[in-house]
Amino acid sequence: MTDFEKGLRLYDHPDIVQRLFFPRREFLEDTKNPTALNYFISVEPGISIGCRFYPVREDAPNILFFHGNGETAPDYDYVAPVYRKLGLNLFVTDYRGYGMSDGSPTGSVMIRDAHPLFRGFTAFLAERQFTGKQYVMGRSLGSAPAIEIAYHYSQQLTGLIVESGFASVQNQLRRIGMAYLLQHDPEPVGFGNDIKIMEIKIPTLIIHGEQDEIIPVSEGRTLYGLSGTAQKFAHFVPRAGHNDLLMQGLMAYMRAIEAFILDT
Repeated sequence: MTDFEKGLRLYDHPDIVQRLFFPRREFLEDTKNPTALNYFISVEPGISIGCRFYPVREDAPNILFFHGNGETAPDYDYVAPVYRKLGLNLFVTDYRGYGMSDGSPTGSVMIRDAHPLFRGFTAFLAERQFTGKQYVMGRSLGSAPAIEIAYHYSQQLTGLIVESGFASVQNQLRRIGMAYLLQHDPEPVGFGNDIKIMEIKIPTLIIHGEQDEIIPVSEGRTLYGLSGTAQKFAHFVPRAGHNDLLMQGLMAYMRAIEAFILDT
């Protein structure tokens, strides 16, 4: 059996935390989207995570979204209207230390927090009678908690969407100049994205920029190849890097998400 807990401890190394997380404080009240609803989910006593919900209607599909490491939930005020046009409810969650959230982020707490965040998301929808299908989506660093949730809660989900995600922890550590951490564990599990996705059987969509300079498109292709579902889809965006993916191919990106949700 894979020891995911041991893999997560690697991501609590101070050198990795410093390179992996870029928390930014932001007041959730400062919304530029008048339809947004702010919500806090308790992940442990004294620690709450700020979230932002962009509703369309009660019977629309719902996407739980884990963002990248340099973003906050309010950053999605600008892209949420595009999801709205497609008839999709978007629920964006922060991490510890981001936005108005309590605490400080590490790799292990990010994965642990994903579970109460998912439960809080489903409870939020139920309390407000949002009855549409539920999806989980993660961008970049957010691919790890998204895959974690799909791995553990597939029966409650209709699909998984991974944007600019990574497969291999070894490659990731080498890219950020931390290959020295592999000296004592040459094949670390890390977040286990590559292992978990093989066991996920719900429909899965992989999106990646072909010119991604931070997480190469080869990582997205690897995730697609390893995906264990019979219903897997991929959309690779020409000329798009890691942080300009929406600028380079917004409409094609959203069409891929729309088609995926219609097909599932």
